[in-house]
Amino acid sequence: MLSHDPLWPRAGDWPSWTPGSRADAVLVGIPTWRTSLSPGQAHTTPAAIRDALRYYSADALARPDGSRVTVLDAGDAPEPDGAGDEAATARVAEVAAGASLVIVLGGDNAATVPAALGAWGTRIGTAGLVTLDAHHDLRDGTTNGSPVRRLLEAGLSGDRTSQLGIEPLANSRAYAARTAEKGITVVTRADLLRTPIAAAMTAALDRAASAGGPVHVDLDLDVCDRSVAPGCPASVPGGLSAIELRTAARLAGAHPAVVSIDLTELDAARDTADQRTVRLAALCVLEALAGLASRPPAARAKG
Repeated sequence: MLSHDPLWPRAGDWPSWTPGSRADAVLVGIPTWRTSLSPGQAHTTPAAIRDALRYYSADALARPDGSRVTVLDAGDAPEPDGAGDEAATARVAEVAAGASLVIVLGGDNAATVPAALGAWGTRIGTAGLVTLDAHHDLRDGTTNGSPVRRLLEAGLSGDRTSQLGIEPLANSRAYAARTAEKGITVVTRADLLRTPIAAAMTAALDRAASAGGPVHVDLDLDVCDRSVAPGCPASVPGGLSAIELRTAARLAGAHPAVVSIDLTELDAARDTADQRTVRLAALCVLEALAGLASRPPAARAKG
């Protein structure tokens, strides 16, 4: 039983979204897992993140003027793998029509496809993508290793796509070459030892928004060091720190072109007993909302 303190409001337990609802931000779960290259139970993750949100304060939702960001929860898209991703895409599109920011709780990285396509809608020709990921995700086929390739094939421009935190030792030359061929900007983990995450993220967001279209940000938690993300089957020793990912999440929420953010590649059933990975994901949700709270009124008029 969690304690109750009227002066310490807990995050989470937000009102349910209903068709036609409007809010500054809406959460929606896309619990993809069936096509994962690392079989597990990633479909348990959205519920685990929602539970973890209650351990943190809702005061991150306060704006400088004293008003608060409004948040609704649209629940989970049912069976979003395979043919079900069309329904998940439609759910995100419907939610995005009445919100400034959609936050998608994965699931494995396959959730990025319906998350981005649903938020972009017909504007994919001017859309941009930023991924924080140890992997290029340009594999052939339809798995959690192919979302970036699938988005490029759907019409996303590689020139407005950036990948931060890539670990060359966790990728192949063939997919690195494919990334270069598509014109994708790659910032490796080693690069981020020399360039602060805030500078790299700001540049990536501006590049993604350069055509004036909507931007999707994929926060793949396996970009983090395995010590802070043990719940990610493919996390690598030497990845990003927790605070670097949280910084990126806040910057994404604050950028006026960002319409959607996903949190993926986390299998809650594989997390440690202290739920450190799930709790990091929950903190990233709140960082994104805090960033949204800092947007000027003109940049959040849609919600």
